Amino acid sequence: MKLYDHDTGQPQGVAPTALSLSDVVHRFKTMTTKQYCDGVKSNNWPAFNARLWQRNYYEHVIRDESDLNRIREYIINNPVNWEKDEYYQ
Repeated sequence: MKLYDHDTGQPQGVAPTALSLSDVVHRFKTMTTKQYCDGVKSNNWPAFNARLWQRNYYEHVIRDESDLNRIREYIINNPVNWEKDEYYQ
């Protein structure tokens, strides 16, 4: 099976299996946690003695411009509001 066509520069053959959103989030959390732990051990990064990630995640389909703007505001203001969050420890 040929995976790459050198004449056209296009990938060939069977496409890789698509990952679900939960798979992508899980892999992201796993990779970044490992990178952080390696940094603590090798680069003297400060240790964080609690969970790095919440157990789950929230997903939402952005339906229109006002929804997008509301989410943008949330992202911008989220760090300021962290100490007020129920999960803040």
